[in-house]
Amino acid sequence: MNLNTATGDRADVALPDAARDKRYLFGPVVDFFCLGGVSFLVLPVLLLIPAAQYELQFSSFMLLLANFINHPHFAHSYQLFYRGFRSKAFTRELGAGMQARYLFSGIGVPLLLVCFFAFCILRGDVTLLGQGGNIMALFVGWHYVKQGYGMLMLDAALKRNFFRETDKKILLVNSYAVWIAAWLSANAYVASRQLAGLQFYTFDFPQPLVVAAQLAALATSAAAVWAILRHWRASRSLLLNGIMAYVVSLYAWLLFVRINPLWIIVVPALHSLQYLIVVWRFELNVGRSETARDGGAKQSALARMLGGELAAHLVAFAVGGLTLGFIGFWGLPMLLNMYMPYDQALFGGALFVFVSWIFINVHHYFIDNVMWRRENPDTRRFLFS
Repeated sequence: MNLNTATGDRADVALPDAARDKRYLFGPVVDFFCLGGVSFLVLPVLLLIPAAQYELQFSSFMLLLANFINHPHFAHSYQLFYRGFRSKAFTRELGAGMQARYLFSGIGVPLLLVCFFAFCILRGDVTLLGQGGNIMALFVGWHYVKQGYGMLMLDAALKRNFFRETDKKILLVNSYAVWIAAWLSANAYVASRQLAGLQFYTFDFPQPLVVAAQLAALATSAAAVWAILRHWRASRSLLLNGIMAYVVSLYAWLLFVRINPLWIIVVPALHSLQYLIVVWRFELNVGRSETARDGGAKQSALARMLGGELAAHLVAFAVGGLTLGFIGFWGLPMLLNMYMPYDQALFGGALFVFVSWIFINVHHYFIDNVMWRRENPDTRRFLFS
């Protein structure tokens, strides 16, 4: 999530009492744990568990849990992005710049990905397809650091405690430096891995490049600490939840994720939880807006059963996310595996599961980069209302 909406150069920290409920997404405790604080509870426990003995059972449990946390997090981004897509992409309603972004991310990127996968499959190029998995890892890292940075900027906006422009640039540069260092390090230390039965190939980067990236991450991390301390001294207020989200996203979930095999397995769920709390605040505000607009309309049967239009709206959104998540990650790829002919001796028995997971992961980062921008009026209207 790239929350570039929450930017500014002021350090205006005084808020009237009536606005205190708007200083958080759902409250100080819920925000803390969902934005990353649960990591401080989970990681110490995982370090005490014999990873080699329980890795298989733990993987199975997290794979089941993914249907309720990880996969809906991806599905919700599709629900938000393609809602009203025709007017966003084919009119100048949002301006030429946003229109181009919607067209490229909503149509161009999926077409490019389909062409890439078709080329690999028709050519029988297992290595190139496996390297596509590594490219997915590159986008995963990009998404993690941009979401961590965005959460810090969001916390600053909610509390009207804005960073200086120079401090924001330092924090953003550090995010990118950590991202590149993490990806290069993973390529240097992990030769290959398996995903849905296919090899996930890495690239052979020269060691001096890896070391240089690690040193850059160290230097920019020190600069980021200085920027945060300077902001704290200037504003006399510590953005605890935002800083915590920034730190765990960059370091605990990315740069040092290999600290424990079980930690690697659980981190995607923690990242998804961080995303979901923002999406649900956004969708709650959308539902309130629609309820207020249609206040005199006749309630649907679902609304009457659940006690109101807002409850019906949120249940429909949740069920839609669960359903789309299952279809995208399991239902559709399993059907394609059954009915689409391909060389199973070459690609294995779960080719389209591999393809689908990479497609959704990569596409998710592009559509997120469109939705969560300061230029997007939906974000300005519903995230901070």
